[in-house]
Amino acid sequence: MNLLVTGAAGFIGSHFVRLVRRVRPDWTVHVLDALTYSGNGTTMADFLADGGVMFHHGRIEDHTKVTEIVQGNQIHQIVNFAAESHNDRSLVSGSSFLVSNAMGVENLLNVVRENQLQRFVQVSTDEVYGTIAEGQFTEETPIAPNTPYSASKAAGDLQCRAHFKAYKTPVVLTRGGNTFGPFQYPEKLIPFFATRLIQGKHVPLYGDGSQIREWIHAEDHAAGVLHVLENGLVGEAYNIGDVNERTNLEILEVLLEETGRGQELVINIEDPRKGAHDARYSMATDKLQALGWKPEKEFIPSLRSTIQWYRENRDWWEPIVQDPQYQAFVKQYYGKYLGDLL
Repeated sequence: MNLLVTGAAGFIGSHFVRLVRRVRPDWTVHVLDALTYSGNGTTMADFLADGGVMFHHGRIEDHTKVTEIVQGNQIHQIVNFAAESHNDRSLVSGSSFLVSNAMGVENLLNVVRENQLQRFVQVSTDEVYGTIAEGQFTEETPIAPNTPYSASKAAGDLQCRAHFKAYKTPVVLTRGGNTFGPFQYPEKLIPFFATRLIQGKHVPLYGDGSQIREWIHAEDHAAGVLHVLENGLVGEAYNIGDVNERTNLEILEVLLEETGRGQELVINIEDPRKGAHDARYSMATDKLQALGWKPEKEFIPSLRSTIQWYRENRDWWEPIVQDPQYQAFVKQYYGKYLGDLL
């Protein structure tokens, strides 16, 4: 098997490549990544050194580049993790999200069809469903995105559906829940708070922290994607999540305990989305579990070990948080609320 994984310098994509190298060592893996702000070359250092993974620098919307990789390496299947992936950044500027998450997916679909590849897995998000007060999202729930980021991911999902319906392109879609674990760029809640608390800095909590998310460890998420790659039905979507609803306040309490910090570092801020912050995500995963997959990581121990990883791997994230581009984003988005506490 010759597999192309896009976005493998990022968070979930890197965990996926490690999983494939461990459980499918006879596969040859090619990686395509643009190494944008959240794509870190050091994240790939371990698996690039093992000889079974080849790296290609480029963007998924570059038709010539993707075609060159596919044809030059006899690629059989593609798994797409490449994406602009942060809601807060999309509120600052949404155009780059459309380029990667809609146009990039369209380009990959065209390459799959033109080269008659066996399968294309598009890795999407539960955020395309919007928010749900009660019950759970299923794969049949109409998509109703509430941010430029989630709207751009929904656009990619719809391109997948359209290509399957119009061309019978062998596409399978996954929609993952909020994911955590090592190597996550420090802008999402857990790594952002963990790295700031480790440094003794203040953290901004939206409102009273009552927003509910359903968390899944990156290794479980990666295993779900691999299971869909090998067992999912083309044209279908599969939710990948854990029955594990937690408020942001509950997450914060563990973060404070594990980092040895106190409530004095917590600043309650108004919702920067003007009250539009999704209140609750929850997904049913019966469809994928019927194919034989289930999450294995227990949440609280995994969250604690993740915080411990950030404490022990400052050499990975400190260059990121010291980068002027990162600091400029934090100041632009949170400066209004944190001021001199940044």
